[in-house]
Amino acid sequence: MPAFNAAKTLEITFTDLPHDKVDSVILVDDGSSDETLAIARKLNLKAFVHSQNYGYGANQKTCYIEALKDQATIIVMVHPDYQYDPKLLPDIVKPIEDGVADVVFGSRIMGESAYSQGMLWWKFFANKFLTQMENWVFNLDLSEYHTGYRAYNRKALESVNFLANSDGFIFDQEIVAQLVACNFNIVDVPVPVRYFPEASSASFIDSSIYGLKILALLGRVVLHKYKLFNNSKLTNIHQRYNEVK
Repeated sequence: MPAFNAAKTLEITFTDLPHDKVDSVILVDDGSSDETLAIARKLNLKAFVHSQNYGYGANQKTCYIEALKDQATIIVMVHPDYQYDPKLLPDIVKPIEDGVADVVFGSRIMGESAYSQGMLWWKFFANKFLTQMENWVFNLDLSEYHTGYRAYNRKALESVNFLANSDGFIFDQEIVAQLVACNFNIVDVPVPVRYFPEASSASFIDSSIYGLKILALLGRVVLHKYKLFNNSKLTNIHQRYNEVK
């Protein structure tokens, strides 16, 4: 769980996790100014704290590093702001357990519309537009790429150089580009969401900057695909070397 000022919602998020399906819960506090870390300790979570607020991408990096060190075979990211329903974790991991996917996204767009559930209209249409662009570039047919509810199998995270990605929000899409370039299978499943004041919400300006960064990233992916620009971030790190015998 990548956390930042999640004191009001952390405990209920943790409580609602299906603990019979979870071996370990890791929380990374990205320099919160509230009681997030104290609540994590009260809940006996395996908690790590950044020395300052490094950003959402940096938070995910620490989460994944520690999950891999913990020998996790399936790593699930869920925000502790209670926007996504932790009880749906079995639905998120099932395609990986069944061997039909390497990565699963919990989609707010599938099923009941995120707009009808409270997503701002401009975010809804921006999400749809960016998703169409990413489907075209990545040659996929997903309903959403901008979700904070994701599951990865161990091999996927071990194969992409996610540490080279941004410490900001664009990390979410950079790791998608890496996974696609390395031919990992990504599917999505529907997840309802909640919108309320304590749930994470980016401003119009921040969202606009994020959207422009996604378009720039897609441009670099296209250039890499057609060998007009070599982007080393998009290569499988295990294919860069061979053992000398």
